[in-house]
Amino acid sequence: MRELRDRIAREVAKATVGHEEPLELLLAAAAVGGHVLLEGVPGVAKTLLANAFARTLALDFRRVQFTPDMLPSDLTGTMTLQAGELAFRPGPVFTNVLLADEINRTPPKTQAALLEAMQERQVTIEGAPRPLQAPFLVVATQNPIEYEGTYPLPEAQLDRFTMRLSLGYPPLADEAKMLTEQTSDPPLDALEPVTTAEEAVALADEAKAIYVEESVNRYVVALLRQTRSDARLYLGASPRSGIALLRVAKALALADRREFLVPDDVKAVAPAVLSHRLILAPEARSAGLSGVDIVRESLERTPVPV
Repeated sequence: MRELRDRIAREVAKATVGHEEPLELLLAAAAVGGHVLLEGVPGVAKTLLANAFARTLALDFRRVQFTPDMLPSDLTGTMTLQAGELAFRPGPVFTNVLLADEINRTPPKTQAALLEAMQERQVTIEGAPRPLQAPFLVVATQNPIEYEGTYPLPEAQLDRFTMRLSLGYPPLADEAKMLTEQTSDPPLDALEPVTTAEEAVALADEAKAIYVEESVNRYVVALLRQTRSDARLYLGASPRSGIALLRVAKALALADRREFLVPDDVKAVAPAVLSHRLILAPEARSAGLSGVDIVRESLERTPVPV
């Protein structure tokens, strides 16, 4: 996986710079069949990063711009009359990589159309379940500081995302390099696929085979319970978040060429996997705390197995 990560990083660097860590976590999510929510202020290349990452994978890719007037059938597809008979016309969700751009700009009814697809890898049309292609990965973007004309994602939808990644401003040197490179030719035009669908599926099988000692399992459970006992939270991390945490940590171990999991793998991905699943109490929000802050404090308070 390390070789694949390096190939993808070199290719994506042709389009965007300064996002090495989010890119590595994107690859980890793809390796475990997860979904990723990208957040950041306007202009930090959320859509560009997602688009560039998808283009480096030799997978079917579709981008959907979410709008207030979008209907669920615009995503999942609909039954149409063709030659006098009803036939199913698939929507853009029938792909390998779906870029859901500005997902919080569409109403909850349309947002909910992705719930079954993200969890069950299928959509139900006219009572008939229709399986999605494998692998299936949703990369969604949203602007966390713009609230006018937006519909915040409900907790059930946030819980379907394996990770939430926040993109900040790039370092000075990277931003200067970006200004030089991206004011001539369109950056995405130079990208080429560097892997195959078979290789992506094989990564998922390799990640599942990573060994997890019972003490590390107990460490994850202790971390989850630490968040549940925190008085600053209305809702702590769920058992499903623990499953997602272990899966992503396994992908990190695979990238490090190890056949076993260590607590440091869990620590490295815990903020991205757990923070968006926590519901903060008003006192915590008024104190300026975030889910990431509480996850990091929980990591400090949870004893690490030796």
